[in-house]
Amino acid sequence: MSRSDAVWSEQGTTPDAIERALREMLAQRHAESGSFVPARVLNMIAFVEDAWSGEIANRLRGVGRYHASRLLVLSYEPGRERMDARATIAADEDPAPGALALLRETVIVKIGDRHLPDLITIADPLVITDLPTLLWSPHGHPDAVETLLALAQAVLVDSVDEPLWREAIDRAGALSGRAYVVDLAWLRSTPWRERVAATFDPPRLRGELEEIRSVSVRHHPDSTVAAMLLVGWLASRLGWQVGPLQGRDGALAGSAQAAERTIALSLDAAPEQQVRGLAGLALTTASLRRLSLDRGPGGLHARIADAGGERRWTIPGASRGEAGILGEGIRQTLLRDPTYEPALRAAEAMLP
Repeated sequence: MSRSDAVWSEQGTTPDAIERALREMLAQRHAESGSFVPARVLNMIAFVEDAWSGEIANRLRGVGRYHASRLLVLSYEPGRERMDARATIAADEDPAPGALALLRETVIVKIGDRHLPDLITIADPLVITDLPTLLWSPHGHPDAVETLLALAQAVLVDSVDEPLWREAIDRAGALSGRAYVVDLAWLRSTPWRERVAATFDPPRLRGELEEIRSVSVRHHPDSTVAAMLLVGWLASRLGWQVGPLQGRDGALAGSAQAAERTIALSLDAAPEQQVRGLAGLALTTASLRRLSLDRGPGGLHARIADAGGERRWTIPGASRGEAGILGEGIRQTLLRDPTYEPALRAAEAMLP
């Protein structure tokens, strides 16, 4: 804790008492120095299981400058009767002379089963009016999400955390009809999508996009949904018509149609991969140009082969780590990626 942190806590408290304490602490901070200014960009509500709240706190600490202006953590503990709370108002650093120092607020409210019917009553006074609100429930709890969606304009999900990938796609699709969805499974594929786009960006190669004949994706066994979204991205951006894939020996296969072309699609699990996410991608065009990307030491290992020869290189820094992905997820709440939902709809159309 730095000298710029102010802390309040109370056992057996109420939402009104917490809100009043926040107002008083902000007034105290401003009285200490007119340079202290509360950040007012984004609310974030996190509904977490109390047993895992330490892990979630560590993940949130790692997001750095993408920390929400006000973070409300509803820490759920089955059997708890009393509502306890702790509020912190912190600045990244003490204000320099003539400079402003942004204040960020974190409120942790410990609740139990008896409080679940009143989640809206608890949370509503503790989010800043007129700011967009992001909702995150990393341990599931769809009933709590359903209730708290009334306060949120965006919801953060991680589709690879769902026990069944088919249900993950259905769930994301249902949520997207009610709020803007930020999917961490989608954000992890950003370096892969960027590399594909960059490969075909030169004008002389753009026509090759209309000549793709096959797409194959390898993925961690728990990350089928990530592969589906990547293929869905290609289909939605290139105007392919897709239909249900067929499961066979732990793999998915099918085809897409574009004008008079048929594009072969295959998604294969890579059980040797130790971390969740994508393992490899290969695109082949009618001219037999082949682009392949493979996860490996130091980043993505890229290879392009055609009639003129072969080129290989490594793209460093392709992984931002889980803290970086979560920070990017919070940031995307405000940026609004227009390509995710079309990719999701294509993935829905490919469900077996």
